[in-house]
Amino acid sequence: MKFNLFALVLLFTSTSALATTITMYKSPTCGCCSQWAKKMEDSGFTVDTVMINNDREFYKIKQDHKIPMEYMSCHTALVDGYVIEGHVPADDIKRLLKERPNIIGLSTPGMPVGSPGMEQGDEKEAYSVMTFDAQDKRTVYSSH
Repeated sequence: MKFNLFALVLLFTSTSALATTITMYKSPTCGCCSQWAKKMEDSGFTVDTVMINNDREFYKIKQDHKIPMEYMSCHTALVDGYVIEGHVPADDIKRLLKERPNIIGLSTPGMPVGSPGMEQGDEKEAYSVMTFDAQDKRTVYSSH
C-alpha cells in the first residue's frame, strides 16, 4: 500500500473545516440561544458556550466587538475572526467562512420567528442577515 501524504493532508484539512468552533456568549436563562447552538452543532460546528450573568459585562462584549446597537441580539458568537450576532443561519456562517469578506461580522437583527432557534411550528417571518464593518457600512448578506 502506497502512502499518499497529499491525500492525508486533504482529509485532515476537510475534517478540520467541519469542526470549526463557535464561541457563544449568552445569558444562562436564554433558551433560544441554546436552540441556536444546537442548530449550529447539527450543521457541523462545535459550540463552546460562555455564560454571562451580568448585563453590563454582556453589553461590553457587544461594544468591544463593534456590534451596532440596532443589530444587537440575545447572544454574541465568535468564529474564526468574525462576530455572529443573534440567530444567523449556519449556511450563512459557512458562506462567510468560505468567502472571507472584509467585515466584522453578521447579524440577524431582532429575533425573527422562524430563524434558527426561534422556530414556532410552521410560522416564519421574512428576515435579513446583515453585514457590518469597521467603516460602519451595513449591507444585506442574505434574505430568508
